[in-house]
Parts: sequence; structure tokens; C-alpha cells
Amino acid sequence: MSTARALDLSVGAGVVLDDVEWIVERREPHRGRVQLVGPDGSRQRLTFRFLANHQHCRPSSRTSGSGAGRGRQPASVGDLKPDRRRLAELRVAHLLEVKTGFRSGDPLRPGPGEPKPEYDPETTTLTERRLAKAAELKALNREEAKLLGLAEVGYRTLIRWEKNRSRFGLIGCADDRWLRESGGHPSISEEVREAIFAVRAETLHRSRVDGRTREAMIHQYVRETFGPDIAVPGYHTLLRVWKEWFGPGGARQRYERSAQLPTKAGHVVVHRPGQVVALDTTVLPVMVREGVFGDPVKVHLTLAMDVYTHSLCAFRLTLVSDTSVDVAMLLRDVMLPLPMRADWGEEMEWPYPGLPAAVVAEFAGYEVAGLPFFAPETVTTDHGSVYRNHHLVDVQRVLGCNILPSRVLRPTDKQVVERAFGSIRSLLFEHLLGYTGVDVADRGADPEGDAAWTIEEMEHVIATWIVKVWQQRRLGEYAPSWDPGGDHSPNSLFAASFAQGGFAMEIPSPELYYQLLPQHSVTKIHGRRGVKIRGLWYDGPALDAYRDQRSTRGGRRKGQWIVHREPRDRRIVFFQDPLTHAWHPLRWTGLPPEGRTPAFGDARVRDLLQRAQKAGLKPKTDAELLPLLLDVIGLHTPVAHWPTRLKKSQRTEYARDVIQANTAAADRPAPQAEQEPAARAAGDTVVHLHWPEQARRAEESLDAERRRRREEAGPPRPALPPPLGASYRKRNLFILPDGDENDEGEPGGSSLPAGGE
Repeated sequence: MSTARALDLSVGAGVVLDDVEWIVERREPHRGRVQLVGPDGSRQRLTFRFLANHQHCRPSSRTSGSGAGRGRQPASVGDLKPDRRRLAELRVAHLLEVKTGFRSGDPLRPGPGEPKPEYDPETTTLTERRLAKAAELKALNREEAKLLGLAEVGYRTLIRWEKNRSRFGLIGCADDRWLRESGGHPSISEEVREAIFAVRAETLHRSRVDGRTREAMIHQYVRETFGPDIAVPGYHTLLRVWKEWFGPGGARQRYERSAQLPTKAGHVVVHRPGQVVALDTTVLPVMVREGVFGDPVKVHLTLAMDVYTHSLCAFRLTLVSDTSVDVAMLLRDVMLPLPMRADWGEEMEWPYPGLPAAVVAEFAGYEVAGLPFFAPETVTTDHGSVYRNHHLVDVQRVLGCNILPSRVLRPTDKQVVERAFGSIRSLLFEHLLGYTGVDVADRGADPEGDAAWTIEEMEHVIATWIVKVWQQRRLGEYAPSWDPGGDHSPNSLFAASFAQGGFAMEIPSPELYYQLLPQHSVTKIHGRRGVKIRGLWYDGPALDAYRDQRSTRGGRRKGQWIVHREPRDRRIVFFQDPLTHAWHPLRWTGLPPEGRTPAFGDARVRDLLQRAQKAGLKPKTDAELLPLLLDVIGLHTPVAHWPTRLKKSQRTEYARDVIQANTAAADRPAPQAEQEPAARAAGDTVVHLHWPEQARRAEESLDAERRRRREEAGPPRPALPPPLGASYRKRNLFILPDGDENDEGEPGGSSLPAGGE
């Protein structure tokens, strides 16, 4: 098959041969050859046949009209502006009238007076009709014809339009000037182009500057590099070129820099459960009531979603905001089977085939609900401070996973969990009282007054909805690649993964709770006071064998003891015995031996130490800080501290301490037999009461502590003498007193001397 094509080989035409442009200098048609001249003045003679069949020969776009569109996609009707399209349709109507006699082109839909005698196909020829149309258009008003684009239309123009219309349709009647080539800037020379890219590279690493500063830098680069003779376009041209090449530039400077970073590792295909788990936190769009004061508050919802099965593996509700400990416990929840609750039926039990529910319940120690659990391999998060700290680095080492923050300006890295928040909003939260809407403009009149759910009730509602609805809901567009048209749910995908790759049932030990807590290094255990963690002293019987000793640990923390702190409940820390590897709680030395003390976290400890420092207190023992701690907690009941007089932020802080203590107690594993006495002693201080009872309990604790200190300060006070007549009030008034005896010893005798009257 021949590859011959039509070439314009007239004198002066351009031909591109092997990416070099040649100009036809002379043509010899009788010999079938042409003489070409190159850009450097060289000449060569080639035959027509050679050029027509050469694979890399084409007409030059500089001299050939047909090559003007080279390098661009073919034009379409959609490229025309509305007014230009109406002009093209008007031209087509004139062409159809010439061809058929009717402007619509359909004899069954004639217009008024159609067909006109000069355009009647029955009595005129095509040439006569074209000449009549050319005369009609020439008779139009000059200004009107110019506005309609019909001012210079003649006989040959009608023939050219008709050929283009038959080949390309409506777009064939459009003027080439209506679709000029865009993107080209003749004023941007190679020198100016180099200067623009140099300024772009320089300003990318500087602080943000405006367009005028960039223009000055471009002028400076051109002047110092190429000399003052190079012309530089104006400000508006440079600004337009900058936007075309680099975008509008509305992003922050650090985001602009991060967007230029090279992409590493490419696209990751997730093909098994637990391979990628996406984490994110958002404000719960439902107002709930906290359990201390009953105020409506906003809580934060943290989700952990498996990217492969779209299962909501775990979630947490935290008051005010979440911390790194909450994230660590959330990842622990992903690895633990979800226990059945009292009001859950059999339809919510473990449903996956291939692994009986009895086997899972035997390993877990309780009946398991229908929610997948596994050890995550990669955890994708955003760049929040809660996900970027040293504690999370230790957590990923303990769990054996990789916590990988998403790339900046790459929303597709964790779009699955972002989309899940919107789905949960429309499927669940919109049906609950206290729903706050998407933003302030969509908020109801009084969502705080509509709040009816407590935090515990909301947690139970979400957990029930996830197991009963979400896990059994059809995925739709999120179906797997191996069955895009099938009906799949998170449960069915998790069950299918059993047959594809099996399931590794790894249930972590209860001691994982202690390992996920923040670690603190202690150089030496004090013989009398114990260990000091974040400004407070802790002690317990578990330290007796190691007092005034250095640890046998080697390496970077050589000779140091490791103590784990619970940030949500600072009354106790945890110490692992180096011999038995058993975990022991150490109580704060400031706690009273009897009575109950309200829970407090890291925030209260910081306030306590700051107030003690401002007051100039230098306590010898932490027991002297207890009255100040109770005052910081604000559990006294003077008028200024009445619940109605406290700010809502203060009430929220107090409620947060109670909720964090409840959560920490729920996460803490059951104490072992040898730990029960110490754990029970620490657990006796837990208070989960409402405000009036909590305030009364705090006052009783404070009075008991002051009474104990007074008794230890000095000898006991002597007993007061009884009041006068106390002995008579203690005796029976109806018993006669005994009489005096006479000399003869007879009762009732006279006491007068002998011989008296």
C-alpha cells in the first residue's frame, strides 16, 4: 500500500524533512524534481516521488494553510463562542439555500416564500444559484454585512465553504480567525524564557513576593546575564505567561514548595485487609451532653478505616480534642475483637465463614461482634500534631506498623476516610437530635437545646450502627477491581479475603495497654520517695527491691529505669518488674491513704505546678500539694465556684477529666492476682459522680486530710472536765440516796451527840 500524500511543492513553499525546514527554490516538473534550500544555505535536488513517500516529510506550517492546525487537536463546534456559532449557522443556512432552495435544507419545512425563483433547483443550475447568492450578499448594507461576516463573500468563497461543510460540518464554515492558535507569545524570547524559569526557581525557596517583584527580578536577570539590548515584555504579558505556566499562585508558599517535591514509590494497590488503615479526626456534627454538668458540648470523632474492605474497624469519641494516647488506644482497638454488648442480638455476632465464632471467642475470652480485627501494616494520617510526635513513633514500633502521614496537597492518599465522614453524616447523624449541619449557615435555631444524647449513649449508637448497618451496606462504586459489578459490603469483602489469602488471627495480650503508654526514664529510684514523673512523685511496694539501685539496662538508656505514664489519669503510673515482667501500679504519694480523690490529668498537673511555683511553695512531700490540687480542680463550693457561676469552658475541662478517667479505666486490663491489692488501693480513689456529689466528696477528702495532719502534728488534746451536775443527770432520779450510819451501826439513827435535845 502506497503512503503517498499531497505536498505543496510550489516555489516558496516550505517542506519539513527530518525535522529540518527546507524552502522550495526551484521546481522542474518536466523532470519530476525540485531544488530545496536549507536554513544554512545548503541546496539539494530531490524527486517528487522521494518526498511524497518519505516517512518524515510534511508541509511546513509557516507556508501551508493546511498545516496551520499542526500541533493542535482538531477544532469542534464546542470551540466556537455563542455569537460566532450563530454566524456559522447563518452561513450554513445560505449554503443550504443555494443547494436545495430552502434555508432549513428540508423541503418539508419551507420558510416564508421559499423557494425563491433564483434559488429554485427545478429551474436554475447550481452555478446560477451561487452567482445569485453572491449578488444578494454583495447588495447587503456594508456595515451589516461586516457584522455578519458576509462582506467579502464571492462565488469562490461559497464553493470553499460548501467543500468544508461537506467534510467537517458546521465547523467547516467557521473563519480561521475565530479559532486562532493560543498559548503562543512571540514576545517571549529564549532569553526571557530562561529568566522566567530562573526567577521561578529562586522565588520558590524565598518568602512570598508579588508580581511586581517577580517582574523586577526578570529584568535584573536578563540585564545581568544577556545584556541591556534584550527586550523584555511588559508586566501584564509576564503576569499572563506566569499564570499559564505555573498557575495562579494562590497557595501558601510552603505548599507550593511541597507540591514540587518528586513523587516516591508511585501508586500503591491495596489487595488485602489491614494493608492500609486510614485515620482521621473531625468534630462530631451532633451536640451531646457531658455526664458531669449535663452541658451540651462538641466532641471529636476519630475513625480508623480499612482501605481494602472499607470497614470502620474502630472509633473514639473524645471531649475537646484527642491526644496521642487516644490514637494509640484506637490502633489497639483495631487489633482487638469487638465484644458483644447486652442489647445486641445474634444477627450482630461474628458472621465470617472459615473461622467459627466459638474459636474467636475462645481466644478473645468473650463473645465477638461482627467487626473485622487485624494488625495494621501501614497507617495513613494527616499532618496534625496529634499524629506527629515522639510517642506515636514508639507506638508504631510496639505495634509493628508504619504510621505514614499523607503527602501534602495529595487528598487522594486518605480520601476513603474523608468520604466516610460524609456518608456517616447523611446516613446517621442527620437523623439525630442536636445535629449541627455542615456549617454555621446550615445550623438550626438551637442545636444546643436539642441535644439529648450523652457521650456514652452516642458511643453506643455509633457502635451499633457500624456493626448492624455500615458493615452490611452495599459499597456501590467502591466495589473491588476483580468484581466491579458485584454487590459487595465490607463484611463480604472481608470474608472473601479469607479464601484469597487466609487470615492471621493475632489477638494482642492485655499487657499491650501498658506498652502503648508514654515512657519515662528514671536514673535512680529514691529510697524514700520513689520515682518522679513530670513533677510528681510515685511510690509503691513494687519498688522496694530496687530502691537506691541503678537499672541493669544497657545501650542508650544505660542504667535507667523505665516507667509508663497514663496522661489521662495522673494518680498512678505503671512499673514493670524486671524479674517477673509483671506490671505494677505506683500511686501518687500525694493521695490520702483513705477516702476518694477526683481524677486529674496532665492539664491539671501543669496548672498545679504553676500555681505552686507562683505561690512560692516548696513542699517537702507531694502530700502537701493535695489541698492545692483540690483547689485547682475547683471542687470547693464557694459562690464563685458554683456550677452556674463557672464558665462553660471550665465546666468542660472538669468534665473532660472525669471522661478521660473513665476511658483510661475501661482501657486498663483486669489486674492480676498479685497486683490486686495495689490496684484496688489505686482504684479506690476513682470518682465518677455528678457535680454536687463530687464537690461534697472533695470537701470531705480535704477535711479528712487536714484532720489527719493536725493529729500527726502534736499530742492529742486532753479531755474536757464534765460540767456541773453531769453525774446527777447520768443517775436514776428515783433511787433514794443512802443514809449515814450511827455509832451503833444502825441505819437511820440520829446523828446528834448523846444527851442532846
